[in-house]
Amino acid sequence: MHLDHISLTNFRNYARLELSMPAARPIVLHGENAQGKTSLLEAIYYLAASKSPYTATDRQLIHWRAETDPIPYARVSAEVCTRATALNRIEITLMLDRIPGDGGVKLRKVIKLNGVEKRAMDMVGLFNVVLFLPQDLMLVEGTPADRRRFIDNTLGQIDAAYLNALDTYEKVLPQRNALLRRISDRQAKPSELDYWDQQLITAGATIISGRQRFLRELEADAQRAHDDLTGGRETLTLRYVPSFTPTVDGDGQMSFETLGLDLHRELSAEQIAPQWSAHLKHELAESIARGMTLSGPHRDELRMMINNRDAGLYGSRGQARTAVMALKLAELAWMGDRIGEPPVLLLDEVIAELDAKRRAYLLDRIADGRAVQTLMTTTELDIFTPHFLERAAVWRVDAGKIETEAGS
Repeated sequence: MHLDHISLTNFRNYARLELSMPAARPIVLHGENAQGKTSLLEAIYYLAASKSPYTATDRQLIHWRAETDPIPYARVSAEVCTRATALNRIEITLMLDRIPGDGGVKLRKVIKLNGVEKRAMDMVGLFNVVLFLPQDLMLVEGTPADRRRFIDNTLGQIDAAYLNALDTYEKVLPQRNALLRRISDRQAKPSELDYWDQQLITAGATIISGRQRFLRELEADAQRAHDDLTGGRETLTLRYVPSFTPTVDGDGQMSFETLGLDLHRELSAEQIAPQWSAHLKHELAESIARGMTLSGPHRDELRMMINNRDAGLYGSRGQARTAVMALKLAELAWMGDRIGEPPVLLLDEVIAELDAKRRAYLLDRIADGRAVQTLMTTTELDIFTPHFLERAAVWRVDAGKIETEAGS
């Protein structure tokens, strides 16, 4: 899989960009901060995930100068080559439609595949990327929400059923919580929960099952990378901790807590759903009193263990960096196995955050761009070896313009 050409219009600080990508060489984007290096990676990720990894609102992606146009808009489109198709054109357009009368605007998002309008759900698996950010190095020490986001962003690119369940869950959960508060204030009846509970349980069970399966598969690749990085001195294991404990036979005797959710014994969504339904009923009185749903995928956790000790609690900073690097390389391998070819790899200022050993290991893995198309940003070219730069396409980014340097 590789990106053949990308076009940006009014996207972030790019008024206009047309760029063809080499398929067989890593691409190094260098320049000062705030020149557009990260915005290009953001645009590529946006095509794959239909959302930005840097902002919660799509409106922020529209170039500020475009806001004064009669029809303010931003567009990102690309031609993508895969083993299955010689060429797909993916396009996402954001438009600010003015609301008659009140002077406000409404954001409209249009996704197209080869000129035909599609839903975000229809695009799952057509173009895939792995994004490695400096803040990913804090996954071990960060919040549970950071780790859930890592799982969701990866699975959401591959598994349409998971993405649909996640979308449903995120819409239903606040509705259920609002109803719980109304019940607590005696403005509604507990029986009104049935409608929301049915949707929440179905979607939540799919999410829990998908996360367990994903981590079971990811762990093997992560362990191999971690073993290489540590010279076999340390063993990395992943522990998925759901906020309730579904069991194999439903009687609590063989809990998901065993061996960190027991990644080697998988439960289906159909096995999980009735158990979570019973759990929600068990905690209903407390949920009403507190006005919130006390268990479910929104409270799940992932812990990384090094030699059976929690890396977030007892690991050194170096161990945390090694664990996260192994996790991201495992994500790259896992996604490649699922789609049958390597996804595009995006590295945003990551190289400078790594020590010499980890930097050399990562660059060695991506030096041959024919295996994985890689784009990386940096403000410091001298952190790369001359040998690596000779094999790479080195492009300078300056004020929303990209210049190919001699020999690149």
